[in-house]
Amino acid sequence: MRSFSKLLIVLFVIFSKVATAQEIIETFTFEEYIGYVKAHHPLMKQANLTLSIGEANLLSARGGFDPKIEIDYDRKKFKNTEYYDLLNATFKIPTWYGIEFKANFEENSGQFLNPSLKVPEEGLYSAGVSFSLAQGFLINERMATLKKAKFFLRQSQADRDFLVNDILFNASLAYFEWLEASNEQMIYLTFLENAKVRLNGIERSVEEGDKAEIDITEARILLQNRILDLEISNLKKRKAALIVGNYLWINNVPLILEENVVPESPPLNLLENILILEGITNMDELARNHPKIRSLNAKIQGLIVDRNLKRNKLLPKIDLQYNFLSEEYEQLNSFNVANYKAFVNVSFPIFLRKERGNLQLANYKIQNTEFDQASASLVISNKINEINFEISSLDTQNQLIQNIVSDYKLMVKAEERKFFLGESSLFLINTREQKLIDAQIKENSLLIKQLNATARLFNALGATEIRID
Repeated sequence: MRSFSKLLIVLFVIFSKVATAQEIIETFTFEEYIGYVKAHHPLMKQANLTLSIGEANLLSARGGFDPKIEIDYDRKKFKNTEYYDLLNATFKIPTWYGIEFKANFEENSGQFLNPSLKVPEEGLYSAGVSFSLAQGFLINERMATLKKAKFFLRQSQADRDFLVNDILFNASLAYFEWLEASNEQMIYLTFLENAKVRLNGIERSVEEGDKAEIDITEARILLQNRILDLEISNLKKRKAALIVGNYLWINNVPLILEENVVPESPPLNLLENILILEGITNMDELARNHPKIRSLNAKIQGLIVDRNLKRNKLLPKIDLQYNFLSEEYEQLNSFNVANYKAFVNVSFPIFLRKERGNLQLANYKIQNTEFDQASASLVISNKINEINFEISSLDTQNQLIQNIVSDYKLMVKAEERKFFLGESSLFLINTREQKLIDAQIKENSLLIKQLNATARLFNALGATEIRID
């Protein structure tokens, strides 16, 4: 890739216009262009934000398993009477299967203290565990959130790849449109020079009495038509260059292409190499790894986790808690089964209508996404096959049009020789030349179609890598 400083000098308006008639034409290759799009375009950075959102979501879900310290302090004093003074400090460590380890310290006092809250003067220590049986054991909200966050991260990666692919594809089409307009401009510019030379030659022939004066009028009309065609192509090129400029940024500053900068047609083998298409044989494998398919796969996996959670809700809720009690936390043997505090909570809805309805909705969401996946897979596969057929056909068409253009050039030269020998007319030359122009415009159009088809294959395969040497 060319250096940053050279690119600025070649491409963009930095100083006031001091261009001369001898302005140097500079080329801006597709490889350079696509490299700058990938490195600096804001939408590329926005695509990376999609991945960052997935990573932040995963970090948030992992927070559900962070150890936690809780302190509750409650005190009431009125008219010099201490009703109660309650201190409860807890340290919790949640684990994967809904099991939570807990250490606790209580210190309570007061004249009107609830008898169940009475503890030794130095406080009471406890260490225990709480867990759920049936509902919430194999899967619970905390576990499901983390699992879904992991799948969401995979989905975010696939969505990011899809966005990158789309940006690079649209940028490629913009470059090829600029290339088509630039080539068209060069075609009309060449034939404008031919028309000028022909008009000068006819004017000399008329002065010498070899040609009729009406030939000057016809040659002048042709020249004006060529000027008009060139002006139209100039406008087309400038509009295409402005579209290309939409993809050129440096340090969040948009850049404008100089008028003396022109695109360069990349050979097909080089284009395939840049777009990582060279040597691809297993299209089906690439189609299965398409970002859209990977995104839907991750979405389905996340929905399956959600379905498992809804299915778990059909089980009864049984929460158990057991704590060993001791006055002296420094002596582990003081914690024993003789002193404990236990808790059991059991609940179960009779009809389970809410739970069964949520489970059905979860199943429908999975089926709906699976239908989307099957449809997307078929569309991608057919699109790849369609583009491959198109590329093969365009290769044949380009070979044919090249031969046609070559033959038309011979016809024009032969007609010009006959004209200056007095065996032809200016009308026939103009007719031959117009057909040559049409053929060259068609040749240019087919070339761009072939480049676009290669870019479309890159888009259809969902490729995201760009090879920049």
